[in-house]
Amino acid sequence: MMNIGFAPQYEAFRNDVKRFLDDNLTDDLRDAQRLCPGIFLDYEHNIVWHRILHQQGWIAPSWPKQYGGTGWDLIQRYIWSIEKAQAHAPDTAPMGLGMCGPMLIGCGTQAQKDHYLPRILSGEDYWCQGYSEPGSGSDLASLKLRATADGDDFVLNGSKIWTSHAHYANKMFLLVRSDDSGKPQEGITFLLMDMDSPGVRVEPIVFASGSHEVNQVFFDDVRVPKSNIVGEENKGWQVAKYLLEFERGGSTGGNAARKVALQRVRRLAEAIPLGDANVAADPAFKRQLEEAEVQLEAIQYTEFRLMASLSKGQNPGPESSVMKALSANIQQRISELAVVATGHYASVHQPEARTVGSNIATVGPEHGAMAFTNYFNFRATSIAGGSDEVQRNIMAKLVLGL
Repeated sequence: MMNIGFAPQYEAFRNDVKRFLDDNLTDDLRDAQRLCPGIFLDYEHNIVWHRILHQQGWIAPSWPKQYGGTGWDLIQRYIWSIEKAQAHAPDTAPMGLGMCGPMLIGCGTQAQKDHYLPRILSGEDYWCQGYSEPGSGSDLASLKLRATADGDDFVLNGSKIWTSHAHYANKMFLLVRSDDSGKPQEGITFLLMDMDSPGVRVEPIVFASGSHEVNQVFFDDVRVPKSNIVGEENKGWQVAKYLLEFERGGSTGGNAARKVALQRVRRLAEAIPLGDANVAADPAFKRQLEEAEVQLEAIQYTEFRLMASLSKGQNPGPESSVMKALSANIQQRISELAVVATGHYASVHQPEARTVGSNIATVGPEHGAMAFTNYFNFRATSIAGGSDEVQRNIMAKLVLGL
């Protein structure tokens, strides 16, 4: 009989991970993850968990060891992702660890790596991403935030929108229009910026769910030193494409959290009466659950193929668009099933009951209190990081060769 289990050293590693999670995950941290409205955990609990992982040396599983990573191989990283999802551990903020850090490792100068990477690892620097602009979302190459050269500085004027956690961040990586004489992809520069620079203003954008995750950021004569350019002036498009590979699917094990989310929906449906049984026993709902499980398994094998490429030292490449599109779709589907299972209780507006440490009882099933909030917030997953239409164009051209 074929043994498809992990080798003994990996089972020992799994046990170490479980012990660490048991010893360090508090009820508040687990609740913060359960009550997280979207992609970003609130900063207060995020930074607590970040520092625990940093002290353990586990804050950057996918980084090379020479830059402060764990040195784990792909199987160890996969085991870590599964165990932390099943333990309901918080997710770390993705902008610094998942995007800016890998981008600097691949494209930054040695001075930039020496300065920024340790600060990302420690949590001293908390990053946001300045890509989208009003009227320039998925068509990123049409961005207009103007960067005018003035001696050793750029002077920035314009705005960025949908900027996640800009109200917490002390750093931003962003794309600016430094030259408009050529093609749209030309004349774009990739910059690193301090959020406390004079002329930066952050205005909140509150979601329909009532949560505040994104913002519009305004730039009025903001000076940024040219030493903060990553790559070459006017050639930031290549840096941006490299970073987007990590944003769209450059990690391993992301499917584990979605499997846990679907398990929660199943348990929620089993707890809600329907006729003589429960919602989970309803044939139509049961079929939708099973279809979601099949899709998750298909995504799992796609993730395994990505892991195989990464194990050979390759970058995620355009195949990351496949993972991005599939993941966005199933995440939205799971959030829809949670609303269906919760029924009319999902529409109750009860923000006080969705606060960590609150002793206010929920109206309806406790695990359904986040159903509509997640549903609203996950509507954005098929747009954020590049819309589904953009991903399909990338897949058609660069993956399928059409």
